[in-house]
Amino acid sequence: MDSSKVGIYLNAKDAKVVRITSPYWIPEAPHWVLVTNEPNAGLVLIRQTIKDKKLMRDASHVAWGSIPVRK
Repeated sequence: MDSSKVGIYLNAKDAKVVRITSPYWIPEAPHWVLVTNEPNAGLVLIRQTIKDKKLMRDASHVAWGSIPVRK
């Protein structure tokens, strides 16, 4: 697996973030943006990073989401 794809991804439309640590599912652009390559980052730091990178106008409502189940 390409370790550059491990980390926390944001879906700004849904204000959800997911933690990716395996190749089970890699989020795809344009719906998902890599916020940080640190998969153990906490939500407070993630929200601050989203704000710093100007990925959303208001990151205070960002919450954890879940990855889709593959069939």
